[in-house]
Amino acid sequence: MEAWFRYNWMVRDQWYQWCEELPHEELIRQRTGGTGSLLKTFFHIADVEWSWIQQLQGKPDELEDYEQYQTLERVKELDRRFRAEVEPFVKEWEESMETRPHYSGNAEGDADIYSWGEVMRHIIAHEIHHIGQLSVWAREIGKPPVSANFIGKGLIKPRV
Repeated sequence: MEAWFRYNWMVRDQWYQWCEELPHEELIRQRTGGTGSLLKTFFHIADVEWSWIQQLQGKPDELEDYEQYQTLERVKELDRRFRAEVEPFVKEWEESMETRPHYSGNAEGDADIYSWGEVMRHIIAHEIHHIGQLSVWAREIGKPPVSANFIGKGLIKPRV
């Protein structure tokens, strides 16, 4: 589990670096699909990751206002703050947590029940999904996207 979160964080950081070469107007330009812009997508990824982890830990899930994060640096600051709270939980993950129940309210006012392992994998897949959208937008801008390759990032060391 931890390797996938570290992968997402590494790729996200590479995307932040990629974005530093773009003018601000490109970061906030409304685009087709996803959350609508590069900057809002990064905000959304960090916010959703943090929100789910807060819920699993039984902590308050207070919504952040995207309007307060209108620059790449502000979104990166938010991400660093959230990641500092998420990372210890991820590092302490153990097999016994896989099937713990998480009760999540739905639109009808009922509670859906998910396993913690299901939620964690949703968080991972959610970011990978949005990174795919960023890759499409990168090509539309005419720039090569950040590599999505897991291999070669040194996240899991072979035992030799």
